[in-house]
Amino acid sequence: MDLIQTILSFLVALLILVSIHEFGHFYVARRCGVKVHRFSIGFGKVLWSWRDKQGTEYAFAALPLGGYVKMLDEREGDVAPEERHMAFNNKSVWQRIAIVAAGPIANFLLAILLFWGLLLQGQRDLIPVIDTVAPDSVAAQAGLEQGQEIVEVDGIATPTWQALNKALLNRLGESGRISFKVAYPDSHFQYESEAHLDAWLRDAADPDPIAGLGITLFLPKIPPIVGEVVAASPAEKAGLKADDKILQVDNLPIDDWQSWVEYVRKHPEAALQVQLERDAQVMEVTLIPELLEENGQRIGRVGVGVKPYTMPEDMIRSYSYSVAGAFVAGVNKTWETSGFVLLSVKKLILGEISTKNLSGPITIAKVAGSSAESGLRSFIGFVALLSVFLAVFNLLPIPVLDGGHLFYYFIEVIKGKPVSDKVQMLGYQVGLFLVISLSVLALYNDIMRL
Repeated sequence: MDLIQTILSFLVALLILVSIHEFGHFYVARRCGVKVHRFSIGFGKVLWSWRDKQGTEYAFAALPLGGYVKMLDEREGDVAPEERHMAFNNKSVWQRIAIVAAGPIANFLLAILLFWGLLLQGQRDLIPVIDTVAPDSVAAQAGLEQGQEIVEVDGIATPTWQALNKALLNRLGESGRISFKVAYPDSHFQYESEAHLDAWLRDAADPDPIAGLGITLFLPKIPPIVGEVVAASPAEKAGLKADDKILQVDNLPIDDWQSWVEYVRKHPEAALQVQLERDAQVMEVTLIPELLEENGQRIGRVGVGVKPYTMPEDMIRSYSYSVAGAFVAGVNKTWETSGFVLLSVKKLILGEISTKNLSGPITIAKVAGSSAESGLRSFIGFVALLSVFLAVFNLLPIPVLDGGHLFYYFIEVIKGKPVSDKVQMLGYQVGLFLVISLSVLALYNDIMRL
């Protein structure tokens, strides 16, 4: 069921993003008077199609990993004299720029709208209060202490866990000074400190910026109470039920849900003696976690979920927005995400972050499945982020991508004449090699993560 959900979530996300992207090209092409032969979602053999009154074929193809809009173009075949004015290649350079740019712009607009909808519902996130500081870490060097709230990083406000993580992500792979502003609870005073980074987390395949500082953030302990028992799971076979409270496992006290999870993960296929409380009565069961492989590690799983727990309000920051305020915040979030993607591309090129961070369709599918499992809000946020990534990637000045075409057209604007067919063809060959190489590397990374 998890695999089916992962695949379906990935396909839904891809369908939304590709449809919006290609519709951008299609809509502006139509507005510019270009004849469109086909609007296709997917590549390869057409599985289903229909035509509108203008002769455009709308198709779903067998390989759903993209899409395209096929327009009338004299470079791709003979065009009847009466239709030459509707050919893409005969439109002005600014019309061609508009048509090509419309795809990424549509993805940006989609991201803004999705972020807007999410922000209208308000935001809630944990306050970044330090729980532990590892010796000889970046945080220890900066003098950070337990109980402090991290207020700023490099002058960027960090009111929540998410904001702190985002601010730290900007420093991946870098060397030099990093500054912090912290405050103690119930205090109006703020303290500044700094530490030195040395190629910080440069070689990490899956960097965790907060852990990379050498800190853990304070998280209220979640009671070890069972909320859901998966059918036919080891937990159900052992007789666990919803609302059971875990007291001990192998005579070790269990104080919170995380302790329970960690113990189970470390003991696959072991017979665990579990003491639990049910209806004010204490009882014992024998539970054998099933063996799973995760990132090359053997872990145990029993098939239970935690009972929903409400975090203390004093550990939560809540934000609400007006309709206009949410829209502005959505635009800002899209802009900031775009900047982060470009910064990441720059760091990959300069070798400041590892190429192991590149992800392909397998990782994207897994994230899509996880976000869908977490709820509709999480899935919408994932689609919005992926829409920004798709837009920025397509705008990179690499021939065969939208950005490569735009690069040639802007040269045409400056020179007053198109780039020669020979130069364009050479560029497309180089661009195709780069895109295929990146795709292969990303897929390799995906496989290595399995």
